[in-house]
Amino acid sequence: MTAIERALSRAIVSINGNEVLKQIVLLCAAGLLVSLLMLTYGVDLSPGFF
Repeated sequence: MTAIERALSRAIVSINGNEVLKQIVLLCAAGLLVSLLMLTYGVDLSPGFF
């Protein structure tokens, strides 16, 4: 049990602010991509549209 606690504490300490920020940015980017795909569902995006 103590080995699991030590491993978790080392994993939590090794995470710095940059990694957390990077994960948040990736999550937001994925959300924006899904939102864009939902907005364009059924819309004809052929070259003639532009």
